[in-house]
Amino acid sequence: MKYLSIRLIYILAGMSLLVVSCKKDEKETIPAETGTVTDIDGNTYATIKIGNQWWMTEDLRVIHFANGTIIHKEQTDSLLWSTDSAGAYCEVMDNNQVKIGILYKWNVMQNNGGVAPEGWHVPDDAEWKELEQHLGLTITESDNTGWRGSNEGDKLKVPAPASWTPYGEVWGTNESGFSAKAIGCRMFNGGWGYPGLFATGFWWSSSEQTSTTAFYRHLDYKKSGVYRDATSKTYGFSIRCVKD
Repeated sequence: MKYLSIRLIYILAGMSLLVVSCKKDEKETIPAETGTVTDIDGNTYATIKIGNQWWMTEDLRVIHFANGTIIHKEQTDSLLWSTDSAGAYCEVMDNNQVKIGILYKWNVMQNNGGVAPEGWHVPDDAEWKELEQHLGLTITESDNTGWRGSNEGDKLKVPAPASWTPYGEVWGTNESGFSAKAIGCRMFNGGWGYPGLFATGFWWSSSEQTSTTAFYRHLDYKKSGVYRDATSKTYGFSIRCVKD
């Protein structure tokens, strides 16, 4: 009985060491810093700190400029959409005709005080690059146009099938907390992008390339990277804001 008790003590001691060892190997999860911000229309958005930046985790849905002037809504007329120089917006509907987002022409951020909530702004191209570099892109990669990176886009997307069409091994993780959703785009001529809904997402930057073009970011349900390029300011894209 004496030897059995000693042996039991050794077994229990070993189990204690194993538990301590396992605890030491566990990585501590640091809770993300989060908050909220409210726009001029009273819409409240969740926010999150990613690296050294604070981002909205939702797309902008304001319909008034910062000075209170209403933004022109152009839902159906393709000609008016393509020619409106003051900026315009349109609503995006799901298959049940429920509004799921708003797309803006680039000029909305340049007129009547812009569209961002007080203390926030539409990110420029450099601020998008900072986000991408925090997620894993090198400086050289972030300066390129076209598709860049490996899984940085997946780190921005909410997991499919919520708002993204599932495709093979391409699967959003939302590791960043950015919570990107796919609502497509509106074309320069007023038509709607294809395949669009639940397949693609487009976001403006505030940086111009020329007097008629500006930089943007694009995510796709078939791609895990992040696309960067410049296009006509008459396209309709989503807008995210970053804190001043």
